[in-house]
Amino acid sequence: MIAIIGGGFGGIAAAVKLRKAGITDFTVFEQSPGPGGTWWDNRYPGCEVDIPSHAYSFSFAPHDWPRTHATQPELQAYAESVLDRFELRPRFRFGVRVESVTWDEETGCYRVRTSDGAERPYRFVISAVGLLSVPSYPAWPGLADFGGRCFHTSRWQEEVDLTGKRVAIVGTGSTSVQIVPAIAPLAERLQVFQREPGWVEPKGERAFSPAERTRFQRFPALRRLYRFRLFVQSTRRFKAYDARGTAQRRMRELCLNYIAATVQDPATRAAVTPSYPWGCKRPIFASGFYPALNRPNVELVPHAVKEIKPYGVVDERGTVHETDVLILSTGFQPTRFLAQFAVKGRNGQDLQDFWGDRPRAVLGATVPGFPNFFILYGPNTNGGFSIIAQLERQAEIAARAIRTVLRGRGTLVDTRPAALERYVRWLDRQFGSHASAMDAGCRNYYHSPSGANVTQWPRTHFVYYLMCRIVPRFALVYRKR
Repeated sequence: MIAIIGGGFGGIAAAVKLRKAGITDFTVFEQSPGPGGTWWDNRYPGCEVDIPSHAYSFSFAPHDWPRTHATQPELQAYAESVLDRFELRPRFRFGVRVESVTWDEETGCYRVRTSDGAERPYRFVISAVGLLSVPSYPAWPGLADFGGRCFHTSRWQEEVDLTGKRVAIVGTGSTSVQIVPAIAPLAERLQVFQREPGWVEPKGERAFSPAERTRFQRFPALRRLYRFRLFVQSTRRFKAYDARGTAQRRMRELCLNYIAATVQDPATRAAVTPSYPWGCKRPIFASGFYPALNRPNVELVPHAVKEIKPYGVVDERGTVHETDVLILSTGFQPTRFLAQFAVKGRNGQDLQDFWGDRPRAVLGATVPGFPNFFILYGPNTNGGFSIIAQLERQAEIAARAIRTVLRGRGTLVDTRPAALERYVRWLDRQFGSHASAMDAGCRNYYHSPSGANVTQWPRTHFVYYLMCRIVPRFALVYRKR
């Protein structure tokens, strides 16, 4: 009856929320061999979350986290444990990719075609494919002819031994700053190519003491209070996104002091100091990146890559850097929502054509003309502190709407076009003074070709929580086919 596309944290949230609503007839399609989504794909050295573990986990599945910030293996194990805790594993079909979703007006179902050659009808479809799942590969001349080993960070080749190698990593975003300190002790020489610096904050990660873990286990209320405090702290921190506020200035000063305290070389300090407002790009949390730049075998190259030779990397100055292993920390394609499969709604309307150069959905979850179709991690839902909490709210929207239909209030649920228009206007107003605005002087992954910010949520999670409780009552319509 219900197809869930994606077995990452979004798909898991949808499955649990459906089960809690008394709905058990669903199937989760996951193209990877196991659950976890981004935490299955990303296995690079040093991989860990940059949100505190107790906030980056489901409210319905508390966990005995050993560290303030969970590593990739810990998050992967957590995903597996949630499947077993809620007996979801029989509902998952691993190694099966969804290729198309097409609305059939006659049957009132979606025809879901999968990579195993099957096409099955489903009354409801929930997309939970994630935002950062399609790697972005640069179009540098000569990349295909590089003579050494080359791979994207999300497709890490564990069999490649970096010991004694000349390694180049391109990019200094949230992924690269984790990889650099992890592989620097191995490489003979590690060159870090930086097109544009990012604001880096000390992460403050550490192991929880045995006493802390015992208290969290023995007193669940204490653990819930700690989690709540993390969200409250994020709400205060959110004020820094106002490019005109005093909190913005304080955050810049914190980052500047961190640079001064940890980067030894004056030229490197200047190169890693951004000229744009804090929050214009995704903030970076890292405790080991700046110290790694002080190592004698690590060099920051503050220039973009121009082309690739069979024997190395050429930067924009024309300087050639001989390289044995080339690592692409070049990000993903976040503004291409649901590009992994084709979606067609009523009257054969293609979702990508409907969106054009401005992906949009009410609360990032529903789109007019695509009945009984729900999106998790859709447009303008990234942020809000913990994406896991955001995903829970989106899964609740889907579960409540599906339960309402199954109780006899119509045969389908759709979105009012006027509600989407009002919601998009509200979003645009919220981004008016946001540090990520296009005129802030930095390049980020937030904006579509239209110039609109289509990835980020502009307020706190608490605001999103309230809106998810209120907005669907007015935006969704239940009716007969």
